[in-house]
Amino acid sequence: MKFMTRRIVFYLITAWAAVTINFFIPRLMPGDPVKALIAKNQGKIPTDAMPALYAMFGLDEQKPLLQQYFDYWGTLFRGDLGISFAFFPMPVTEVIGQALPWTVGLVGIATIISFFVGTLIGTGIGWRRGTWADSLLPISTFFSAVPYFWLGLIAIFTFSVTLGWFPSSGSYDRSLIPAWNWEFVSSVLYYGTLPALTIVISSISGWILGMRNMVVTVSSEDYVTVAQAKGLSERRVMFGYAARNAILPQVSSFALSLGFIVGGTLIMEMVFTYQGIGFLLFNAVNAKDYPLMQGCFLVITIAVLAANILADFVYAFLDPRTRQEG
Repeated sequence: MKFMTRRIVFYLITAWAAVTINFFIPRLMPGDPVKALIAKNQGKIPTDAMPALYAMFGLDEQKPLLQQYFDYWGTLFRGDLGISFAFFPMPVTEVIGQALPWTVGLVGIATIISFFVGTLIGTGIGWRRGTWADSLLPISTFFSAVPYFWLGLIAIFTFSVTLGWFPSSGSYDRSLIPAWNWEFVSSVLYYGTLPALTIVISSISGWILGMRNMVVTVSSEDYVTVAQAKGLSERRVMFGYAARNAILPQVSSFALSLGFIVGGTLIMEMVFTYQGIGFLLFNAVNAKDYPLMQGCFLVITIAVLAANILADFVYAFLDPRTRQEG
């Protein structure tokens, strides 16, 4: 119980610090988003509406910064993230709600595939260390060392421009109306194949290498030797004894990676012009859209903190030694 209480208090303090930084950083950026909004909608929004816009967006200069800070907390507790500048007059929650499923679907599926495939390959390589299987490590490490934007551009040039197998940008065929039918779903899968493939290729080596090293470490433990001496099959010893204990750090890392799924792969979404939350955040920064920036940062922060809490509790459940007092 003490372990859970300490961790919850720690993450509450972290969440407060993250929200505070989230409030102050956009306001320290140069530029005036209200003036930019009026210039963008020239003729549609009169200039005498500026005071009302400042108040509506929580940028009322007549209020002290501390008062704006407390007002910001009040709107958060009401679930109101404000109105987006770039997508005026849409609420920020609605804008993020439209982009979030695309990122979670694409990056989430790619991360899960990368984790399971990488862990399985790492288990086999670690169990058969010193064989030809070790030659796969330099190959996977090479692709992970390549900058992601460069890997994405190579994939676009090879599979989109040269071979014409996949589209180079977008998330679905714009001639289709989004709906739960096979035509639209197949279009989403078709457009998402190339971005997902680049995510898997660039991230799988970390899972392979981590699992391989842990399997090599635990394969010399006494319980593995005893299992082999009992005459158990090699497959059962490898998965039931070696891999079962070696996977503990992998589970912790996987839980953390789930938190970063919400943030998306910003570079991937920029390279492929994919309409996820990472690309949305990039556009919000360019447009000086304070409410949208704060909303994106807040969602990403909450997701990462929730993933950290999940990782702590899962690891404590799998390995009771981590929650015992020293």
